[in-house]
Amino acid sequence: MTLKAGDPAPEFTLSASNGEKVSLKSFRGAKLLLWFYLEAGTPGCTLEGRGFRDHQSYFDESNIRVVGVSFDTPEDNSAFADKHQFGFPLLSDTDHAVAIAYGACSGADARYPDRVSFLIDEHGTIEKVYDQVDPRDHPARVLADLLDA
Repeated sequence: MTLKAGDPAPEFTLSASNGEKVSLKSFRGAKLLLWFYLEAGTPGCTLEGRGFRDHQSYFDESNIRVVGVSFDTPEDNSAFADKHQFGFPLLSDTDHAVAIAYGACSGADARYPDRVSFLIDEHGTIEKVYDQVDPRDHPARVLADLLDA
């Protein structure tokens, strides 16, 4: 399944790194950047996460919430978020259902999700798909796209 701009974003509810349950509908009224990352603590994911952290004020000013999703446990995501002082939730898709729904992995036996992100509008519609992600500049590219819009 390949999602594209204009498609409704698949609903989800997952456990967050802070112990809460987070769902897509809880972000209605704000844009959401749903960021799939390979694994907590890996160099590329750490670099990408720090980029989102360091640009957090710009995302906040644009009414965009950043949420990371991986196959890691809530405990691993919590340790990752705490270590790097991420001010956004990291969600645990341990059964891969959300990644499958978004086309971010090939199936339930995938070891990691693909490095892909989805910008979802205030109403739950996919606004943009980032399927060619470079962890070194992904946060800056998303912000640049917002400025160009």
